[in-house]
Amino acid sequence: MTKDESLRPDGPVDVSVSQGAPGEGRPFTGQFQLPETIALLPVKDMSMFPRMVLPMLIGESRHMALIDDVVSGDKIVGLVATKPQADGHKPPRPEDLHEVGVAAMILKMAKVEGEGVRLIAQGLTRFRVIHVLQAEPYIKALVRSVEDIKSDDLETMALINNLRAQFRRVLDLAPHLPEELNSLVSTVDDPGALCDMVASAMNLSPEERQSVVEALDVKLRLQRVTYLMNREIQMLELGSKIQKQVKEGLEKTQKDYYLRQQMKAIQKELGEEGEGEASETDELKAKLKAKDLPEQVRAEAERELSRMAKMHASSSEYHVINTYLDWILNLPWNEETADDIDIAQARAILEEDHYDLDKVKRRILEYLAVRKLNPGMKGPILCFAGPPGVGKTSLGRSIARSMGRKFARISLGGVRDEAEIRGHRRTYVGALPGRVVQSLRRAGSKNPVFMLDEIDKLGADFRGDPSSALLEVLDPEQNSTFSDHYLDLPFDLSKVVFITTANVLDTIPPPLRDRMEILELPGYTAMDKLKIAKKYLVPRQRDQHGLKPNQVTISDAAIRLVIEGYTREAGLRNLEREIGSLCRWAARAIAEGEKKKVAVTPDLVKEILGPERITPETALRTATPGVATGLAWTPVGGDILFVEASSMPGKGRLTLTGQLGDVMKESAQAAVTLLRAGASHFGVDPEFYADRDIHIHVPAGAIPKDGPSAGVTMFTALFSLLSGRPVRPDVAMTGEITLRGLVMPIGGLKEKALAAHRAGIKTVIIPQRNQRDLIDIPDNVKKAMKFVPVQRVEELVENAFLPLKKAKAPAAKPAPAPAKATAPKAAPPAAKAKAKPKNQAGK
Repeated sequence: MTKDESLRPDGPVDVSVSQGAPGEGRPFTGQFQLPETIALLPVKDMSMFPRMVLPMLIGESRHMALIDDVVSGDKIVGLVATKPQADGHKPPRPEDLHEVGVAAMILKMAKVEGEGVRLIAQGLTRFRVIHVLQAEPYIKALVRSVEDIKSDDLETMALINNLRAQFRRVLDLAPHLPEELNSLVSTVDDPGALCDMVASAMNLSPEERQSVVEALDVKLRLQRVTYLMNREIQMLELGSKIQKQVKEGLEKTQKDYYLRQQMKAIQKELGEEGEGEASETDELKAKLKAKDLPEQVRAEAERELSRMAKMHASSSEYHVINTYLDWILNLPWNEETADDIDIAQARAILEEDHYDLDKVKRRILEYLAVRKLNPGMKGPILCFAGPPGVGKTSLGRSIARSMGRKFARISLGGVRDEAEIRGHRRTYVGALPGRVVQSLRRAGSKNPVFMLDEIDKLGADFRGDPSSALLEVLDPEQNSTFSDHYLDLPFDLSKVVFITTANVLDTIPPPLRDRMEILELPGYTAMDKLKIAKKYLVPRQRDQHGLKPNQVTISDAAIRLVIEGYTREAGLRNLEREIGSLCRWAARAIAEGEKKKVAVTPDLVKEILGPERITPETALRTATPGVATGLAWTPVGGDILFVEASSMPGKGRLTLTGQLGDVMKESAQAAVTLLRAGASHFGVDPEFYADRDIHIHVPAGAIPKDGPSAGVTMFTALFSLLSGRPVRPDVAMTGEITLRGLVMPIGGLKEKALAAHRAGIKTVIIPQRNQRDLIDIPDNVKKAMKFVPVQRVEELVENAFLPLKKAKAPAAKPAPAPAKATAPKAAPPAAKAKAKPKNQAGK
């Protein structure tokens, strides 16, 4: 405690009663001189303020001696609030008390048996504890009274008027406060007394009341009480609003109940009591009893059914619960099909449904064999990756047929909302389970073969990431307790055989790809397509168009013409579409009576499908120097592309067109740099770039292209342009080049080789380090084409161009004049021979 002699007032304090309880004693009025030494009564909540008359209850026996001494003496007691952290000390210690308290006079005392002492006390003045004189049997201290620090400026007057207006608003909102306080507030002129009276009527915490007691500056006290009053008004307004809403809701509920009781009475008179909702509830109860459900699911369903039985059929929640129970009752929680795995039969089914694909079939048979030996195996997730139309989806159906399981399929292409996988929460209007649960309901089994089609085309936006939701679905360690947001119950997916398909692997997120085993299906050769068409496509299209085998026949030559002249693809979709066109033509001719039998020949194919859409153009394009044939990988299989180079008078600028990506542009720049740095080595004019501009174009210009494997093609086209030597028309190439002249390995060799075979290419130049990939290329393709591995660009030049003596011979069709005009003069053979390195790899 601190001593401060300036706190003693100059004279006695005037005391008047601002609030009291008439008839409960005789309030003190007039001047009051605070004694220097008074007894201190600790209180938890300082509800007493100066000039207030309030009742008090003293229930603790340790305070009885204090009350007896005070009542027998001057009846003055100091009320001091205890600090919050002092609640654990009984009785409170002197240091546990606040410094500022309120001196009060006990007007009346009455002892009540079993309760303690009831007092009527009047607050007199604020005081500050100067020094504690004793702590036992009660606290006694030296005190000094403190005055209010008053000010009469405009701000103080504004605060007083605002406080009165706010208090009247509180009286309007708080019905428990007496209306007499309104007139009492208007008659109190002293701002300090006004603050004390308003604070005593408010619902404040002990700390907030103590802060008002300690505010000796009246202006500060006005501001503090005004802030607390604003908060009180907000709470009262909010409570009034809530009360009004509750009242309206209760009135509506009571009205609905009254009308519902009237409806029941009317139905009872008509003999229709409970005919609708009771029968529906009983029906659901019977279905629930007959359904084999896990215990957790049954408990939740019974709880929802109990809630539903208490609702009226017109309630919106009634229909939500009804739909939810319908989903629970129709899901295959414990229904599953027994596996019937016969490896020999599975091999026969795969051979019956698919041609070739030996590597994929072997892996599928291994998978089925392990499943047969260990039915509880948590096997890998197979992902069939390849271009469209190669049989990825049909492989999944064959697996389901060979295992004796049901087949379910969903397409994930374009799915961007996580709720498509996990479902919507039932709080949303029109909520439904996710597509996984919906497909299981349609399948009627908890262990189907489940195909997730187009998994590489998943999207993501502000609604969530579906690929992240699939991580739980495809993880064997987690999917045994898969939780759909709509069901909010664990569903066991561990017995489902998941199979995925994709066209491109790069777009699959790495965590999702890590859960899958990739099986690639690159595409089919022309011979494969011919056999597939004869065995599968033609019979299927013939049956779909209502034709009999003896009514329409398609010759091998006609099918080969459709393959080579009207379709050029890795898969079979366009081929089947064109065969369907032939069958439709035959069906129309037979239905009109024009013909009884139709034999489709190559000439008839041209008549039905029109002129050939695909013609060999490698010989025509590469007949001119500056054109080379490259190989590219695309999401729909391999393809060939042409790189064209031309030069014109200029200042050595390089122009690249054809929607090339950054990697292809860098390959072109590397090829130009390689030729400029080794111009004399390669036998071209060292100053070819001094006064010439070079333009490299890759048709078709509307299709974006990118990748490093066109580097050797860029180099070959530039060398052909600068040397004036045309590239061999039956040669295609692929590979990445470096500034040192090395040919680096690439990917997708099988797809590129099949594309070259479809285009009639006879020789394919590949990087030497890609020789190991030749094992994946079909034998008939390797027999039909020659694969030349190279390690450096010098070997590329030797194999991509005709010998010099043949290059000098006149061509059957002369090259266009502009190309001859722009090509620099070729180097003499002798110079070329000298430029050959001595240590070429592969010789």
